[in-house]
Amino acid sequence: MDPSVRDARFRSLYGLSYPVFSSLLDNLLPLFLSISLPLPPDHALALSLSRLSRGLSSRSLSRLLQPSLTPSLISRTTHAVTRLLSTRLYGVYVKLPSPHRLLQSTSFFRDLSSVPNLAACIASSPVRLRDSTDPSLRSPNRPFPSILLQAVADHRKIFLDACVKAPGSSDPATHLRDSSIYRRLCQSDAIRDPPLQVGGHIVRPFIAGDLSFPLLPFLLTPFASASPSAATTSAEAKEAFDAALAKARAASVETAIALLKGRWKILRNLNVGLDHAAQTVVACVVLHNFCQIAGEPEDEGKYLWRDSPESPQLVRPVESERALYYAGETVRQAIADDLYERQQRLSVGTAASR
Repeated sequence: MDPSVRDARFRSLYGLSYPVFSSLLDNLLPLFLSISLPLPPDHALALSLSRLSRGLSSRSLSRLLQPSLTPSLISRTTHAVTRLLSTRLYGVYVKLPSPHRLLQSTSFFRDLSSVPNLAACIASSPVRLRDSTDPSLRSPNRPFPSILLQAVADHRKIFLDACVKAPGSSDPATHLRDSSIYRRLCQSDAIRDPPLQVGGHIVRPFIAGDLSFPLLPFLLTPFASASPSAATTSAEAKEAFDAALAKARAASVETAIALLKGRWKILRNLNVGLDHAAQTVVACVVLHNFCQIAGEPEDEGKYLWRDSPESPQLVRPVESERALYYAGETVRQAIADDLYERQQRLSVGTAASR
């Protein structure tokens, strides 16, 4: 079979090309020794990827297979494979950047948005669950039960961290504070160097979020009208800063999540039990990174899925974050003022050269 035809067939059936499927299988083969399944490893992987990429329930997939497999075997196989992906391969393919990758990321975001030392972006995205009467899974902002995915992604649309610990009724700020990435950032154990000096202030590499996340020196958010620095920063500087952050988020984490749900259709309506929901989402995050690293195509018309937009849930600082909040205000104001001043100088220089 022609390789291009074979790859197209594999992508339609399993969400990735034949070479990437083979490479993933090689990674999983030693791990299959730890589980007991009545299927060969390649069949087990193909079965699981077929369900994840096509969004089919185990019952629906059972009716399509020839020879047929029971829905219970399909569910058992999918749960076993997603458990391996989410636990054994997560640390290999979802991790914070090396110094070299961090430099690449900050350089990309500076070229894109003119914001210095922006390392990655964070977002929260609901993953729809099948019908549930559990009130904790429902939010007034959306008409369906869900769990929350918190994701941090870099300029290559590769996830650096993922957390799926909160039901749909939770807010992104609470979810963040319960995650390991928050503790690591608070303890300066992650994305720390190299710092830059901006407007007389030290700016360490930081991540960018929307208004549903708390303002911290390592997590900068847009200006809110109620924040103290909003009164001391010019409207033009605030507008320039907010636009730059929005541009960075759109180019990284927002597109990464759209690709994630585009490739792995099961995330549009998660038809697994709640006890397997988080591991299924994290397994898809691992598969997404595997595809990105391997250079799988990002055909926007085929692989992007964007949820209906939701208004950010505005967050107030908690007492334990008070000092961090004020430090974040100082850093954000320094960057916003510096960004606007540079834009003004560039505008004046461009006008003078005409």
